[in-house]
Amino acid sequence: MSDTSSPDQENGSPPGASYKWWGPGDINAFFGLMLDNLTGLLLVVVLLSGFGFPTDFITSSMIPGTAIGVLLGDLAFVYFAFRLAKTSGNPNVTAMPLGLDTPSVFGITLLILGPSYLEGINSLGLDQTAAAYRTWHIGIWCMVVSGIFKLALAPATGWLQRVVPRAALLGSLAAIALALISFLPMSEILKHPLPGLVALAIVLVTLIGKIRLPSNLPGTLGALVVGGGLYYLMCFLQISHYELPEFQNALQSVQWLPTQWTEALQGTWLRDLPAALSYLPIALPFAIATVVGGIDCTESAAAAGDRYHTPTVIGVEAIATLIAGFCGGVIQTTPYIGHPAYKAMGGRSGYTFGTAVVIGSAGLLGYFALLNELIPLPAVMPILVFIGLEITSQSFAVTPKRHYAAVAIACLPALAALVVNLVSQVLSDPALADANIHLSSLTASFQSRYEPISILASGFILTSLFWAWTLAAVIDRKLATAGTISLLCAGLTLFGLIHSPLAGNRMFLPFGPESWGDLVLQSESRRLVMEYVAAYVSVGVLFLLWSRLPTAANPQQATTSDEHDSQPDNT
Repeated sequence: MSDTSSPDQENGSPPGASYKWWGPGDINAFFGLMLDNLTGLLLVVVLLSGFGFPTDFITSSMIPGTAIGVLLGDLAFVYFAFRLAKTSGNPNVTAMPLGLDTPSVFGITLLILGPSYLEGINSLGLDQTAAAYRTWHIGIWCMVVSGIFKLALAPATGWLQRVVPRAALLGSLAAIALALISFLPMSEILKHPLPGLVALAIVLVTLIGKIRLPSNLPGTLGALVVGGGLYYLMCFLQISHYELPEFQNALQSVQWLPTQWTEALQGTWLRDLPAALSYLPIALPFAIATVVGGIDCTESAAAAGDRYHTPTVIGVEAIATLIAGFCGGVIQTTPYIGHPAYKAMGGRSGYTFGTAVVIGSAGLLGYFALLNELIPLPAVMPILVFIGLEITSQSFAVTPKRHYAAVAIACLPALAALVVNLVSQVLSDPALADANIHLSSLTASFQSRYEPISILASGFILTSLFWAWTLAAVIDRKLATAGTISLLCAGLTLFGLIHSPLAGNRMFLPFGPESWGDLVLQSESRRLVMEYVAAYVSVGVLFLLWSRLPTAANPQQATTSDEHDSQPDNT
């Protein structure tokens, strides 16, 4: 994402002139990109801390490897900007921006890392340290597999665009953006409403309203300065719920040059593959989404005048993700959509290089822990609200209007995931645990309402993608395609990739000998799973039969009237 409030474009350089890799516009662009990434790292700590995860473990084990992914990815894009400037003779090339994938920050922490930590504590009886290590290893596995998966998809980016409609690819992303990225930060903003809402107003006015601050100050930096200043003012006035950080203790708590992350290089995480298997169906759709986003980012850069090779861009983000995983990182990297805005600011490669240095050194040198203590969350959380709104609006803008309903239906499983996440955090509260109150302790009527919501939330990224794809096919009168997708959903349900009724959204085998233990679905859950399978099969057969009727014979009828709908409405 980017701060679009400060255009400062440099034009008129003769062809063949030396590459101007740094300019005044890089300052504004740097603060936009750097603060986006810093906010993502801060959010990882905040979200995991909500599950009771040890903060020092996060900053010493997970953050350094994650920062390495940003460091290497941005440096690679700086190199390719120099190469493009040389081959094209254009001295004003703007580097592709890369950073932490914001949907993954929410999705991986809330749906994989947090739940797996609670599973280790509550179900497996592990202590905090053992549960943290197990969770870290699961996160590493998700990163490594995602990196390999993206690397395999890099040469097939064109095929992916042709086969899967944008409503399906972007609908699940919009669901995460609206239900998680924009919604969850509001709790931190409204916990301290004076600095939070003022910072949010600055972000929305500058980044969405496109109204500049005085002296072309970047909107993200302005929100941080004003919101942070108000927060500390409330602290000095001793207003309740405002706590002044203890600077001395914060400085002493910093673990300079952390080395715990290097344990990942020893490969100890390999032994936790069985624990990671049930979480891979959650992680891989996020990898697909970054590939789609990378394609869109490359296209937008080309429209702005910088023609990068799409498979190379996807390959860079894949390799950065893979290396970050090997180094203990848990959040994947992705190109950001803000290239045209950064170019309009006058950014070249300096802003990307600066972001690589600051984020990389924050993780590797250890001073990120200090930033985590000193930066007030209400001052930076509004950036995430903007990112969520921007992703949601872009998802609709680049989708044909006739497919808007498909994007909307993709949001329903994400809302279920939001409900399940909040209920899980309530039920895992130590007060309820000490009182021996669990989900099974609640009324039968609540459990009967909650069960279908939790099943819808299980594997919700895949469910969102396939539901949106099905509805888009129906809208285009491609009922045979819709039927095939429904049958595919039946197969996914049969093995628990979606709609798993088991704790931790675990996958399973529907049948097998008792000696296979928990790998085989128990009889009490099998009936429910088989009903879902039968439902998808019935819908699939219905669509396939319906496709043979004369009323569904013309698939072009639904598309010829609005071919222009794929273009954003800029009126």
